Amino acid sequence: MRLVTRSAFLALIAGVALAHIAATHGALAHGPTPQKVDQSITIAAKPDAVWAVVGDFAGIGTWHPAVARSEGQGGNASDGRRRVTLKAGGTLDEGLDEWDAAKRTYSYRLSDADLKALPVSSYSATLTVTPDGDGSKVEWIGRFYRGDTGNEPPEDLSDAAGKAAMNRYFGDGLKGLKALVEGKVTP
Repeated sequence: MRLVTRSAFLALIAGVALAHIAATHGALAHGPTPQKVDQSITIAAKPDAVWAVVGDFAGIGTWHPAVARSEGQGGNASDGRRRVTLKAGGTLDEGLDEWDAAKRTYSYRLSDADLKALPVSSYSATLTVTPDGDGSKVEWIGRFYRGDTGNEPPEDLSDAAGKAAMNRYFGDGLKGLKALVEGKVTP
């Protein structure tokens, strides 16, 4: 019969205990996963005409129906800023990372979360205008984390709530842009 030393026995017990903890609690211990929304719309106007409206980073208030006011600093240069006040309440403080008029695209990120504005803790987004037949396609892609980054967020700050809010915000914005550029309605 083989004898086990006390230290080997304790190491075996510790290993079994750690394996049990990892197996039963490991899946619950991870934090939030990044989420993505991707909205696009076709507009019956040339890309340059669409870019003339949407390309002004601080000008989102002229075409997005949910925006009450937008104020900018630094123009369309990298590190430009905008503060977007929403009609439903809350503000989005955003910083411009990249702006490329030749490619008709810009990328930006949320600087400070306001859960009243959108139930997300952070996001980055890219808006791009490309030719599409005789008109344009505008694509707005965002990556974000839910409003509560804990392991068990309340429903109103969950992944689903964040995704629904971001899809609504991007979708409504693109519809407002289309209406304005096509001359059908102004936001």
